[in-house]
Amino acid sequence: MSAPARSSPPHPAGRRDRPLVGIGFKLVSTLLFAVMIGLIKVVAERVPTGEIVFARNFFALIPVAIAIIAARDGLGVFRTRHPFGHVWRASAGVVAMILSFEAIARLPIADATALSYAAPLITTALAVVLLGETVRAYRWFAVVVGLAGVVVVLWPHLTLEPAVGGSRALIGVACAVAAAFFVALAMIAVRSLTKTEATRTIVLYFTLVSSLVGLATLPFGWVMPTPMDAVLLVSIGLVGGVAQLFMTQSYGYADASVIAPFEYATMVWTLIAGLVVFDEVPAPLVLVGMAIIIGSGLMIIWRERRLGLPRPEREVEPPT
Repeated sequence: MSAPARSSPPHPAGRRDRPLVGIGFKLVSTLLFAVMIGLIKVVAERVPTGEIVFARNFFALIPVAIAIIAARDGLGVFRTRHPFGHVWRASAGVVAMILSFEAIARLPIADATALSYAAPLITTALAVVLLGETVRAYRWFAVVVGLAGVVVVLWPHLTLEPAVGGSRALIGVACAVAAAFFVALAMIAVRSLTKTEATRTIVLYFTLVSSLVGLATLPFGWVMPTPMDAVLLVSIGLVGGVAQLFMTQSYGYADASVIAPFEYATMVWTLIAGLVVFDEVPAPLVLVGMAIIIGSGLMIIWRERRLGLPRPEREVEPPT
């Protein structure tokens, strides 16, 4: 079977030179992802994680299917030369999703979101080991700075008397760090797959596998959701799926290096949501750590753009 053509949607001439439109789409996607994270935190108090994972992916299939139909991919979207690559990516991704949902349930959402940004830093190290990529000294320095920011965010939760949540927060921290590692593994798999596989194919297989994994947890304690919780579960999937589409579309209007810095807006939205909705006041060290993490990420993006290095589009790797 011949390799399918790369399937980022074809863009009309001149469309990629509309950066403000692309940035707008990206900001909308980050806001929607923040809304999804907030909904997960609300419903996680009453609904098991496996049930939430199922809802997040099963109902996200609706907007994903609409995008596939609109692009007229047909059954060709299922073609793949690397089925085991999809298994690797989906396995790492669904474990990361389960762990990140556990972290969201146990930590202030701003803290959990900040720790999720350790994933791109870990990916840099794994890319050297698993993909043989060359990483320059400047980027290694930025990675070390970013990981130092992660430690700063962690610090209030690692003291003998954690600032928020006690042992529950410590479990959340462990889940968040482990989730970042598995997201990094998924990113490595995505980098390999995007050489031959279509973007929508990667998203579709991941969403299908994650739905099945979530469904497989049914015998382990699902609950009958209340009408309100049912609405929240459906909303989690729909909002997540629509956020994915906005994120994908943003890269059609500008280069990835232009769009990438606005990815950190999710951290800002979750910080605001934590303050306004959940009455979560972050510790000063957490704010300092967030600033360090964002700064290190922007250092990498600025350096890559200055050197004219290609930057992979994050359209297939949502935060959760």
